[in-house]
Amino acid sequence: MQIRKYSLRFSFIFLFLIFCLIFFSIKLILIQVFRASHLTTLAEKQHNYYIKLEPVRGTIFDCRLRPLAINLAVYSLYANPRIMTEEDKREAAQYLSSLLNLNLDFILERLSQNKYFVWLVRKIPMEVVDQIKSYNIRGLSFIKESKRYYPNKSLASHVIGFAGIDNNGLEGLELQFDHYLQGQPGWTQILRDARQRELLIEKGFIPPRDGFNLVLTIDETIQFIAERALEKAFVKHNAKAASIIVMNPKTGEILALANRPTYNLEESSNSQPESRTNRTLVYVYEPGSVFKIVTLAAALEEDLVKETDKFFCEYGTYRVANHILHDHQPHGILTLRGIIEQSSNIGTTKVAQKLGPHLIYKYARRFRFGMRTGIDLTGEVQGVLKPPSLWSKTSIGAIPIGQEVTVTALQLVCAIAAIANDGVYMKPFVVKYIKDNHDELIKSFESQEVDHVISVETAKRMKDILTGVVDDGTGKLAKIEGIKVAGKTGTAQKVIGGQYSQNRFFASFIGFAPVEDAKLAVAVVFDEPHPSHFGGTVSAPVFKEVVENALKYLATNEENINIH
Repeated sequence: MQIRKYSLRFSFIFLFLIFCLIFFSIKLILIQVFRASHLTTLAEKQHNYYIKLEPVRGTIFDCRLRPLAINLAVYSLYANPRIMTEEDKREAAQYLSSLLNLNLDFILERLSQNKYFVWLVRKIPMEVVDQIKSYNIRGLSFIKESKRYYPNKSLASHVIGFAGIDNNGLEGLELQFDHYLQGQPGWTQILRDARQRELLIEKGFIPPRDGFNLVLTIDETIQFIAERALEKAFVKHNAKAASIIVMNPKTGEILALANRPTYNLEESSNSQPESRTNRTLVYVYEPGSVFKIVTLAAALEEDLVKETDKFFCEYGTYRVANHILHDHQPHGILTLRGIIEQSSNIGTTKVAQKLGPHLIYKYARRFRFGMRTGIDLTGEVQGVLKPPSLWSKTSIGAIPIGQEVTVTALQLVCAIAAIANDGVYMKPFVVKYIKDNHDELIKSFESQEVDHVISVETAKRMKDILTGVVDDGTGKLAKIEGIKVAGKTGTAQKVIGGQYSQNRFFASFIGFAPVEDAKLAVAVVFDEPHPSHFGGTVSAPVFKEVVENALKYLATNEENINIH
């Protein structure tokens, strides 16, 4: 009986062991065969993690290789909530909220996530990094990144644009050439032990490829000269907005481009859309008398009117169809030269009537009004230039004097530059070439001739007349001692609610210097300056200050080059 009792107990234990063996064998088979991939991935996540290695964004240089946008090394703070105790999380949240001026609940929410990696703060100063490290809080670590830095703050902001927190271009050249500047990220795989401590062993490594560098046509010094003069006049004349472009008429290189209002590239998130808008190529306006260069070019090129031909300017009042045309001051008989020098609307209209709508339109198109210039900046608009078939009976007294047509400041500077360049219209551009960090050329952008809009002889005659505008006409405040200057003033009423305003104006001046060998062509435009609103009193002095100082600077640099 006793033997049988032990035999049953032994059999029960044996069967139980056999059952456990079979059960665990099946379980092991299931794990090894059906869940192997899942468990391998889980183990890799626990012991391996990948870090994206950020490339250094390319630098943006001015034409003399002075940096306008660079990247500096910074550190970003992240946490591994899975290895942090509740006490660790509370300690980290309290400390970081006071040090970094962050919301306590925001940090606690981030640390409550069941993840191995969460960002806490991106791209913080080195002195703050050292303070956080000194507290040695478990679960907090840093990744080295880079941050976009603009050493000149707002200088050339509408050309450069800005990049975001992840070094992606968001506006301007930063956006347009982002695929060159951005580079390619790399990766590294780090091993961790069972307690999630880094073993400082790199299992895999793909190095990042840094971005390429842009070299611009912008000259930092000329840009500063232009912005300083524009800002001073913008404040003095209580203007709503203002723009200036400085161009090399022989090459099409944009040496300076600025707008007011403007913004600080270091604080772009705090700026308004109005401040970030590049008005020189996205805002159009009726140009007024600066557009008279088109009528002048057509008259001389077609040899239908000579400089000495006389026109009766009706003493300031002239009817065109059902519209009464006025001059800003009455004139009697003026020659073609006098019409342009004194900016007579009536005289210009009489010249245009002799030419006819088709010739006015033909030369306006030659100067590329009503079409884009093709500059390598985004957002350019083409303006409005109606074909003769759409002209009304009064258009012949409006379009030739800069009404019923809209232009950009960029179109104006390109047009006056063509006259300065003996009739050759150059395509404007702001990027000279792209290179890598070893100074290897990636891509270059050469000067491009677009068209010969007028002959050399006509350009010479126009230069002579436009010099008279500065010496004896409405542009006297653009005169520079010892330098021959040519230009044209413009004062245009703004259209408000479909009607011409009597107290809101655009004030413009376009010109170039020196006349004999033009190095600079400039367009200056002010929106709603007051109380003074004439192009000759508001915009011409800005032209003078910029050109005078820029020419001195260029001469000094040429001397330094010759010395070396």
